[in-house]
Amino acid sequence: MTTSSATRYIDPAVLMRIRSLELRVKAVMEGFVTGLHRSPFHGFSVEFSEYRQYTPGDDLRYLDWKVLARSDRHYIKRFEDETNLRCQLVVDNSQSMSFGSTMVANTNKTYSKADYAKTLAACLAYCLIQQRDAAGLMLFDEQVEAFVPARFRHGQLRQICVTLERATTGRSTDLVRPLDQVAAQVRKRGLIVLISDLLAPLDGLERALTALQACGHQLAVLQVLDPRELSLDFADAALFVDAESGRELYVDPADARASYQAKLEAHLAAVRRTCDKLGAVHELAATDRPLEEVLGEFLGIAARMKRGRR
Repeated sequence: MTTSSATRYIDPAVLMRIRSLELRVKAVMEGFVTGLHRSPFHGFSVEFSEYRQYTPGDDLRYLDWKVLARSDRHYIKRFEDETNLRCQLVVDNSQSMSFGSTMVANTNKTYSKADYAKTLAACLAYCLIQQRDAAGLMLFDEQVEAFVPARFRHGQLRQICVTLERATTGRSTDLVRPLDQVAAQVRKRGLIVLISDLLAPLDGLERALTALQACGHQLAVLQVLDPRELSLDFADAALFVDAESGRELYVDPADARASYQAKLEAHLAAVRRTCDKLGAVHELAATDRPLEEVLGEFLGIAARMKRGRR
């Protein structure tokens, strides 16, 4: 990335000063190039989805003449095949996601992994919906908290943002249950994006992802970690408390750093191996990384997936 391109990105520390998630998304997306792809599937499908208002250039074969006769308004029947990508965002809302060490610009507050992950999810939903794709959301901790089916319709982004703004309430993380529920509830093939720190036992993760793949879904894993979780960059010895288990451990970072980083790298390597084995995309996103970078890479992946489906 060149210096000139980096300067146009918003520093997450500045971005997190915006309290409203919807306004934060608009700040990220302003000036960011969307529409990297246009839907190639405008054919007829026997499965009716919804109406949308007529715009010049639409195929008049799908104009609903009965609605026109009743209301004098022009509406086009939309069908499922017009939406060429269906994306379900599966977002971790457990207590481990509440950790954050990066300061919000010009304040004495920090922002958390949850703040970053939810902003990222909302931006992804915005991009997908702008490109006439269907976006949905599942929010989870040790159980599924909320489920918004993937759709392309008016008000969908608003519903996703309102759901994402729920506070982090659950304790532990269960990576398997939400993925099993996606496999059970999301019948139409699409893209499943798991957004989590993945700081939980990986037992069962490969099986759950394999089940989704067997259903015809494509997979992406966006792993969100705080910079200090990656480096254990703490100056003094202190009492550390596990946010999920409540376990307390007195640690001298200088003595523990080498061992900690070795264990973390082994955990990350296990995640990467699982994703590589299944052909899933894996992206590590530290919370001080501009969201535009992550979005650009993700949209490139989504575009390639859509070309593959064609």
